[in-house]
Amino acid sequence: MSSIVILHIVYFWLVCAYQTSAARICVYWDVGYVDINRVGYGIVRGIGANGALPIPPVTMTVGDTLALTVHNSLNVTTSIHAHGLFQKGTSFMDGPAPVTQCGIPPGDQFTYEYVVDQAGTFWLHGHDHHQNSDGLRAPLVIRDRDRPPVAYDEEMLFSLEDWYYQTFAERESITLDPNQPFPPAHGYGFGLINGINGNLTKPIHFQPGRTYRLRLINMSATMWYQFTLPGHIMRVVEIDGEYTEPLEVDGVDIAPAQRYSVLVTAHSTSSFNYHFNATMHASFIPPTLGLSPRIFIGDIIYQQGAPYIQPGSYDDSFRWANDINLHALDQEPALPVDRSLHLAIGNNLYLNGQHLDHFNNVTYAPPITPTLYTALSMGDMALDERVYGPQTHAIVLKHNEVIELVIHSPNTLPHPLHLHGHAFQITEYGPADLLVPNNRTVAPVVKNTGVPARRDTMVIPPFQYIKVRFRADNPGVWLLHCHMDIHFALGMAMTFVEAPDVLQKTQTVPSEMLDFCTKQGISTTGNAAGNQGLNFSGLPPAPIFVSIDP
Repeated sequence: MSSIVILHIVYFWLVCAYQTSAARICVYWDVGYVDINRVGYGIVRGIGANGALPIPPVTMTVGDTLALTVHNSLNVTTSIHAHGLFQKGTSFMDGPAPVTQCGIPPGDQFTYEYVVDQAGTFWLHGHDHHQNSDGLRAPLVIRDRDRPPVAYDEEMLFSLEDWYYQTFAERESITLDPNQPFPPAHGYGFGLINGINGNLTKPIHFQPGRTYRLRLINMSATMWYQFTLPGHIMRVVEIDGEYTEPLEVDGVDIAPAQRYSVLVTAHSTSSFNYHFNATMHASFIPPTLGLSPRIFIGDIIYQQGAPYIQPGSYDDSFRWANDINLHALDQEPALPVDRSLHLAIGNNLYLNGQHLDHFNNVTYAPPITPTLYTALSMGDMALDERVYGPQTHAIVLKHNEVIELVIHSPNTLPHPLHLHGHAFQITEYGPADLLVPNNRTVAPVVKNTGVPARRDTMVIPPFQYIKVRFRADNPGVWLLHCHMDIHFALGMAMTFVEAPDVLQKTQTVPSEMLDFCTKQGISTTGNAAGNQGLNFSGLPPAPIFVSIDP
């Protein structure tokens, strides 16, 4: 460790020690490369904090301030996103580069300040160069300041991850290589539970009659996890940091970036032990013995030495959690819609031979000047969507209007879409607007019949649409993107520029963040290219469309 890094650490602890009486939670991450063998594939270059993987969970309480100091020991820029935190009034702390900031340059550091007023299950992860995929991720648990609205005796955390024998940059290079088959051969990732090989997952201990809150976080880059506790009933009480009315289920299927809290009441006797099951899978990867799905079994210990109850098989009566059947605990009714935006996602072949993803045939490409800085610096022109460039797919929202997104997925893949800055109401699923292949059943229209649940990461099943609603009450710049990281890298993203006229009057970017741009020769004012008006010289040209992929 260099003497400069040591000085940064000493300064960090002096500042935090001075301010801990104000409920300030101080966390220091020296973000750097970690060569590690996590699952037996051999050494892989990951990205960790303070020389280690996994990165420990961060736990705090509503009302606390999290001061996350990030020192960049990588050879590229980095940034951190607090996934699920709305960042009201502080959109410049949201993290995605170059959307709300320029990345932290190598050798520099920055302290993210999160004043937390949300309770629930969240996570922290890299949001530059897709570093999340290489390990830069950690759970963030925020407990209620007062008694939580659901009663339980104890809580347990399950962080679920996928891990690959290639770095994300290596996998991205193969996917984007026009000389390689597309899509590339399936990469059979391995599973990690609480940071270790899923086959070595540690037992959990239940005491008769006690109720446990299990916090489940899928921090994977690609894979889903099915989580079950055979012989026990689970009650869903939280999704993505939003409390719900309790709903009894037998299992939850968790997409990348999604979170669930379930309550489980232990049996009244300790006569038997049980198993829990975490199955890592993806519907688009064909079953392959020993590779896909990967099934990880852990022990539920009531009493050492007691016999085990063996789980039965799933049948049609098995109840998987479905967010359309959940209802918000606070009973907020469905919002009245002011404007509907219709979006379709997919993959196209372009003239350069690459297959890229899109919303409405616009493949996202990052701007030069961060989009937030354009919104803050362009005056009245910030209301003109064109100033954000042809490939950020920016849509300007009016302050407090209620937006309905109607998103169609007319293809064979599910997509977990995350909206920054908001949680949205899930109101409807149905069949996508196209001819469904003969070998697939047309999905029914399913609507929420009560008060819809809210979450920040939705899944659009293959050949289906989803309708969600949110109120544009959070001035800032917010990404909507697929949380399968390779799809994000291929361009499945777009930008909501929310109330830029209000934003300009209420938020100021810290000078330290602007300095990161200056050090990299990036303008902190102007349009997407850092120029005035609609002069986009300097931006790379948009790819030329050839055909639609199935």
